[in-house]
Amino acid sequence: MFATLSDRLENAFSGLRSKGRLTEADIDATCREIRIALLEADVALPVVKSFVAAIKERARGSEVSRALNPAQQVIKIVNEELVVILGGETRRLQFAKLPPTTIMLAGLQGSGKTTLAGKLGLWLREQGHTPLLVAADLQRPNAVTQLQVVGKQAGVDVFAPEPGNGVGDPVAVARASVDHAARTMHDIVVVDTAGRLGVDDDLMGQAAAIRDALTPEEILFVVDAMIGQDAVTTAEAFRDGVGFTGVVLTKLDGDARGGAALSVREITGRPIMFASTGEKLTDFDVFHPERMASRILGMGDILSLIEQAEKTFDADEAEEMAGKLASGDGFTLDDFLDQMMAIRRMGPIGNLLGMLPGAGQMKEALAQVDDKDLDRTAAIIRSMTPLERADPRIIKGSRRVRIANGSGVTVTEVNGLVERFFEARKMMTQMAGGMGMPGARSMSKKAKGRQQQLQARKSAKGKKGKKGGQARQPGVVRAGDRSEGPGTPARDLNQLLGASGLPPGMQMPDLSALRFGKKK
Repeated sequence: MFATLSDRLENAFSGLRSKGRLTEADIDATCREIRIALLEADVALPVVKSFVAAIKERARGSEVSRALNPAQQVIKIVNEELVVILGGETRRLQFAKLPPTTIMLAGLQGSGKTTLAGKLGLWLREQGHTPLLVAADLQRPNAVTQLQVVGKQAGVDVFAPEPGNGVGDPVAVARASVDHAARTMHDIVVVDTAGRLGVDDDLMGQAAAIRDALTPEEILFVVDAMIGQDAVTTAEAFRDGVGFTGVVLTKLDGDARGGAALSVREITGRPIMFASTGEKLTDFDVFHPERMASRILGMGDILSLIEQAEKTFDADEAEEMAGKLASGDGFTLDDFLDQMMAIRRMGPIGNLLGMLPGAGQMKEALAQVDDKDLDRTAAIIRSMTPLERADPRIIKGSRRVRIANGSGVTVTEVNGLVERFFEARKMMTQMAGGMGMPGARSMSKKAKGRQQQLQARKSAKGKKGKKGGQARQPGVVRAGDRSEGPGTPARDLNQLLGASGLPPGMQMPDLSALRFGKKK
């Protein structure tokens, strides 16, 4: 969504990087470009004025004039001011002292409230809560049915005593839901309310009545991030008519200019608490102002990438994989397929690479990244026999032809995958006892001594083979042959993804220091 804004800001900063000292003219020109970029992104005019004024004032101060690199200091100022207008710090949900906690969703029709209720319910369930979704939108056709379907997908209970479609009292349903939640041991109630195509008295009256009946701990205003300036107008109307404690931005994956995200918080004074970035129920997370500012300025979002990795990789699986590398049992193509599928579960590869610092300068290369390339690699591995996956050394000419025919690729692609696998495995083994690998850290002195003995025997046998002694059997991989290396099961991905056609230089980050948690 912020691609256009990011490009314009990058152009504004490009002229500064070559300057060792900034003049008044340089500051004025940069601020002019920033103003144009924000206006083109559909940011509200009052927000643009205050934002540019703050940058200009700080850029003329001593923190820039005395800096060793004034250009970087200006970029730092812009980043800090972006964080301020986006909310400053992450705002968390407020919970009731005595459950259930009540959360009311409000907004216009079409903003995505019902789907968001399911996303929020799933997110709360993953946090260890037992939420209850309440179908209080009894006006829109099939709204109750939609919430029931979404709730089932999220694995969350739904309270829907009325059929909807114009039948039932939403205020009575909302009031009854709290008693029902208390009886059924649900600690959070999420109430989905009705919306309208536009702000009117009936909408405000019904929303205010539900608010008075529930006295909710949180009232979340759900706004479509693609509607631009209208988002600010609607937010002000709800703030004055009903009141809300936080904002939820939906459809952040769209191609709109994104001005709503930079305007709503500054105009209404209410924090952005959550962001919805796709159609899947998992495309939802807490809104972090500092991370969003970094992504807008092309600085990446490593923290979000790490959090996704921690959710995806299982601690037991990671420990088992590390143990294989440390003990010399070997890293096979089956292991690589498992870790590749884990990376795939983190989301589209292009989105993951887009979180890396500097990715904004490689947008054309990122646009060429296709997840189907990973599917092609998976098809190659799955076309192999179990013996071939365990010992790729036996994959010779006829086997490679069979694998290529079975997976619908060329023999060249099969060759490339096998070669890169051996290169990555060699690199991993050479670093097996080093930093970052949980299994390597936990190895006892006895186990390490055993591994060194195996390596010494391998070296001696190799010399005998050269002198006519015991020769190596083709296709046999001994424990001492493996020199794989540290890291989590994702470290070797940089070597192997080359077979999938990823652009040069777009390696995955080092995931070796992640705090892996148990899957829920």
